[in-house]
Amino acid sequence: MRTAEELPHATWRTAITDFGTGRIAIRGVPVEELMRWGSFGEVVFLLFAGRRPTQGEAKLLNAVLIAASDHGPTSPSALAARVIASGNRRAPEAAVGGGLLAIGDAHGGAGEAAMVMLRDALERAGDDMAFDRIAADVVQRARGDNRRLPGLGHRFHDTDPRTAELWAQACEAGISARPIAMMQAIERNLEAAHGRRLPVNVDGAIAAVLLGMDFEPVVGRLIFIVGRCAGVAAHVREELERERPMRIRFPYVYDGPHATDSGNAR
Repeated sequence: MRTAEELPHATWRTAITDFGTGRIAIRGVPVEELMRWGSFGEVVFLLFAGRRPTQGEAKLLNAVLIAASDHGPTSPSALAARVIASGNRRAPEAAVGGGLLAIGDAHGGAGEAAMVMLRDALERAGDDMAFDRIAADVVQRARGDNRRLPGLGHRFHDTDPRTAELWAQACEAGISARPIAMMQAIERNLEAAHGRRLPVNVDGAIAAVLLGMDFEPVVGRLIFIVGRCAGVAAHVREELERERPMRIRFPYVYDGPHATDSGNAR
């Protein structure tokens, strides 16, 4: 294996995977050894962090992937995938790819935004642990700008069942509790400001957990994609196996201009 200095200038570089005849190594670990590690979460952690996780970190990231894996057929990624599969029956990869392309700022991107929010709030809090003061300011600024805070509130859940479980496992894993504490402070202050509870949802829970494991914000979006891919693929398979082609119909109301009577035209 040649070093980067020995390769032509235009050669691509990667520190993720090396391979050759009869060998594959991810982050320097032979793939056959990775296959004995026991969980996909461990390998995902290695891919993103560049090191093997502790047992607690591996279990926690595995839980994050499970939490992100699916939320039923009405989420944009699953819905888009099923619509594509309904019309394109011979290319499941197109349906899965189309479903993943539905992930963005509004669906799946809130985790990244919440990580940015938490990171900035924690930097402002410093070591004095003034979480409630900083959280109150975060809420006040958001209200002044008339914008929603990422990672809080849910269309269906008064309490997101995934949040408490992820945070309990984070505590067991011994990761930094500061991001969770800040997210809880923002939740308290948001409730006080609005007069109703807007619970931390799975995006906010994952954001605090990933930040506690020292991941940068973009990983919040990428990890969601890794986890949700499994659910999207399952929805594509179900659509192909259980439903007839072109079965998806959406009710709509036309509110555009009406056609004129051509016989009365002058």
